[in-house]
Amino acid sequence: MSFITIIVCAFVIGYVFIALESVTKINKAAIAVLMCVVCWTLLALGYEGLNLPGFELNESIEKNLGEAGTTLFFLMGAMTIVEIVDQHGGFNWVRGALASKTKRSLLWKIAFMTAILSAVLDNLTTSIVMIMILRKLVQDKQDRIWYAVCVIIAANAGGAFSPIGDVTTIMLWNGKMITALGVISEIIVPSFIAFIVPTAVMQMHLKGELPKVEDKREVEISHITKNERIMIFCLGVGGLCCVPVFHTVTELPAFMGILGVLGILWCVTEIIYRKKEEHDPMAKRVTKMLSRIDLSTIMFFLGILMAVAVLSEIGVLEAVGKWLDQAVGNDYLITGAIGILSSIVDNVPLVAGAMKMYAIDPTSVNLAVDGIFWQLLAYCAGVGGSMLIIGSAAGVVVMGLEHINFGWYMKNVTWIAFVGYVAGIVCYWFEKTYIF
Repeated sequence: MSFITIIVCAFVIGYVFIALESVTKINKAAIAVLMCVVCWTLLALGYEGLNLPGFELNESIEKNLGEAGTTLFFLMGAMTIVEIVDQHGGFNWVRGALASKTKRSLLWKIAFMTAILSAVLDNLTTSIVMIMILRKLVQDKQDRIWYAVCVIIAANAGGAFSPIGDVTTIMLWNGKMITALGVISEIIVPSFIAFIVPTAVMQMHLKGELPKVEDKREVEISHITKNERIMIFCLGVGGLCCVPVFHTVTELPAFMGILGVLGILWCVTEIIYRKKEEHDPMAKRVTKMLSRIDLSTIMFFLGILMAVAVLSEIGVLEAVGKWLDQAVGNDYLITGAIGILSSIVDNVPLVAGAMKMYAIDPTSVNLAVDGIFWQLLAYCAGVGGSMLIIGSAAGVVVMGLEHINFGWYMKNVTWIAFVGYVAGIVCYWFEKTYIF
């Protein structure tokens, strides 16, 4: 058995354990990190016999770690910013804006608000924020499950048309496969179709008026004035919106813009608390919030990205890409299949693999920057994860928060999400054929 086969087997075994996290009860981050180390160790032991022209082990590790780092620092900065805004009541106005008399009107408000927030924030954070808001607005468990399903579909769709809305779009944007203007202008309509169609179907399950629920959360943030909340919200969310502009103007990596926003927000909150009591028990300084960052998620992405890098270095991904071109040869079918597969396995390694399989080709309409393949990959990898509740970070977190059954979701929601997914692809094909 060759070293390449052994490395691929190690990757596949690790991936199977990641997919079976709910069965093995072993955190997927632990498996991803171990898989990364095993793959790189095998490569270090056997690369001399693999005939890899120009390969240098240490240079390869540093290069791939640098590429992964741009995504990881972006995520850490964005997660901290959102935590600061949320803990200071910045998202409270969202709950007020969603107040509705009927169940169906609330569903449509939830869908559009989730999609818009997901485009600015990441879909994972947006899902958490929206579920917490829903718990204040909807008491009926069965009704809230349908609203939660709407959150999953809308969060994934909203993140697909924004360069900062999903980990996969962040990866493609950092890799210069897509531009902020290109993905927003050409993917926004298909993405909206992808959640509008399912929402129209899901509203059939909700009828009647919505009972009013008393809100008691204001007590938790009574130490923060209304003007301070507005200022923190504008600095945090407004800063996130300006990151694509910063990246375009300066040509610096996007994570530098994120860190800039975090630095400003950090300084402002320090000034705010300096004026308050020194030992305020309600104080929520950034130094305390840094400990709330989900480091297991960061380690998972690190392990996955670095493990996929090994497959790229040994030429496996390039060979798979050539095989797909010869066997399928249609970008819509290839990316469509990747989207469906992303509902079964994590979309991060799928996109990372596709980025390594194919290179940017300025002479190709499909593989040039903002080409059909890259834009469709952003759409399909993001939206496709809605077809199964475990197919996206948003689905997994909502599943845990609302205790939604996997079988119920597959029976009642999978086909609805699939219809929206296909409708979005058809919309994109129409755009590229008759408009752009």
